Amino acid sequence: MSIRVVVADDQELVRAGFSMILEAQPDIEVVAEAGDGAEAVAAVQRHAPDVLLLDIRMPVMDGLDAARRVCGQSSCKVVMLTTFDLDEYVYEALCAGASGFLLKDVRRDDLVHAVRVVAAGDSLLAPTVTRRLVADIVRRRREEAAAEVTPQRLDVLTAREVETLRLLARGLSNAEIATTLFVSEHTVKTHVSNVLGKLALRDRVQAVICAYETGLVTPGSP
Repeated sequence: MSIRVVVADDQELVRAGFSMILEAQPDIEVVAEAGDGAEAVAAVQRHAPDVLLLDIRMPVMDGLDAARRVCGQSSCKVVMLTTFDLDEYVYEALCAGASGFLLKDVRRDDLVHAVRVVAAGDSLLAPTVTRRLVADIVRRRREEAAAEVTPQRLDVLTAREVETLRLLARGLSNAEIATTLFVSEHTVKTHVSNVLGKLALRDRVQAVICAYETGLVTPGSP
């Protein structure tokens, strides 16, 4: 069964390029393109895709508002597209439910891989730029707002679940976490599921944000 994708970007050449790359894959089908956020939301409602590639900066309705609506109204996974690796809007997009983001100069293979990973229910945590972005934005927001760290939120987790969350925030895959903790990958999946459920988090990206916001990990920590 094909992965159904909507590509939304206000630059026609970018849309066409991404669509061409994805359409060349035997397991991916681009069901629609959109030139602004409103069109993207409408396309998701009309075609019920598995993944929406969504530009952050677009006319009529920007990508942030579109992401909120799509994530709030459907099960479609959202991947944000940006020209900048430190775009301040990406943090809000992740909090709105987006499953990650890609730079527009992403390599062909990485674009295809990202769509498959997100469609499978995972999040885009591998790129170093994602972790750097989350760390940078969370740090600046906490400094500006003088936000109080609330580690008590993590009291609902077991010690092993806390350690799993810490490793998630470092960007480790399930297999890498299993190796670090000397447990099976199945056990790690159970820990991750428990972390998401107990903290009412949508996915692994929001788990990373939670880890920074609660002070479990800090920018630049190993």
